[in-house]
Amino acid sequence: MPELTVEEARSAAAEGWIWGFALLQNYRTMYPQAIDSDDPRYAGGFGRFRHYSEPFTPANTDVVTPNNDTPYSWAWLDLRAEPYVVSVPAVDRYYVLPLHDLDTSYVGYIGARTTGSGAGDYLVAGPGWDGVVPGGIGGVLRAETFLVGILGRTYMAGPDDVPALRAIQEQYRLRPLSEFTGTAAPPPAEEPVWPVWREEDLGTVEFFTLLDFLLQFFPVLGSERELRDRLAALGVTGSGEFEPAALKPEIRAAAEQGIEDARARLEAAKKNAADSTHWFGTRAEHGTDYLTRAVGVDKGLYGLPAAEAWYAGWAGDDQGNRPPNAATHDHVVHFAPGALPPARYFWSATMYRLPERLLVANETDRFSIGDRTPGLVYDDDGGLTLYVRKDRPADPKRAANWLPAPDGPFTIAIRVYGPDASVLDGSWTLPALSVEA
Repeated sequence: MPELTVEEARSAAAEGWIWGFALLQNYRTMYPQAIDSDDPRYAGGFGRFRHYSEPFTPANTDVVTPNNDTPYSWAWLDLRAEPYVVSVPAVDRYYVLPLHDLDTSYVGYIGARTTGSGAGDYLVAGPGWDGVVPGGIGGVLRAETFLVGILGRTYMAGPDDVPALRAIQEQYRLRPLSEFTGTAAPPPAEEPVWPVWREEDLGTVEFFTLLDFLLQFFPVLGSERELRDRLAALGVTGSGEFEPAALKPEIRAAAEQGIEDARARLEAAKKNAADSTHWFGTRAEHGTDYLTRAVGVDKGLYGLPAAEAWYAGWAGDDQGNRPPNAATHDHVVHFAPGALPPARYFWSATMYRLPERLLVANETDRFSIGDRTPGLVYDDDGGLTLYVRKDRPADPKRAANWLPAPDGPFTIAIRVYGPDASVLDGSWTLPALSVEA
């Protein structure tokens, strides 16, 4: 393979960084959950669920922008030796178990919207598997990488619903195919030497050392062959042996500049990203738009596709304050009659303090507000006005619609589960976050 010129190396590093950003951010989560048994976030290794059943509070700091709409069920699968079977019970509420490849592209979804409310068993197969699908399997999800993640969500009605929620979560099962069929297990895959996650690697040429390791679990796809060839010319072949020190000084400098270029492109793209309509999805839905995928990964890793849940929010108010600040202004959000978020399932708006993007402690322990919030007071014309401020309103009607804010900067995320077509095509729009007169 011919050597890269300095400009070619810079371009390859920039494109490779944007493409590989999702893989490294995915590994950033997978490492403590599936590999590092000393980490408190450890889920028990591959092939096990770890469920979150208790509501998040401001004391929970290990998940940014958390929500209490749908507590999580985490799991990771290693499909190198054999497929897995995911089994679910009959579920009487909204839920989804989305499975994603190593680059966060979705493989498929098991849940209320896609497979219905009935019990079922679903086969998850890795690249190249051509075995016999056993009887009773409700569907086959074919991954394009050997490592697959699951971030399940199950609807919770409130703190009193925790026992019922937990009973459902405990019936989500993961079994190797051999265990499901009662046959002999194949030889296990060789255990690799997993690299320790280091945050600083995201901004240095060591980024490509970790990417090179991860690519051994990611066969080259036809649609990505040209990009992978360019990475290979840089030395990132998927052998797990990439060594930045082996690069010529001018090529290493070009790669470092390419990373700076890529990070600047991502920051610019994030500024223009208004909502999640195109951030998350399958590989076919993303196509070769790796920059938009990177925006989604940066803003909300493992966010659901817009057809499942639509995400947007208020990063600024109508007076140009960005971010808005409850220490200096009270705010309102007014939904006009007939213009509430149109959702098949439900919607919510959750408050986060900045810069941490964590829940806000308040006297009522209300962290979000939405169509399931008890006691909301609708306007006389059928609209709905939310009061966003740090202090509880004195008027009881306003207090019923109070979304407590921090004594400082904040952002609000809105989630619409099962959004109507009008949300997805943009004909329904989010009202402004207005400074209260």
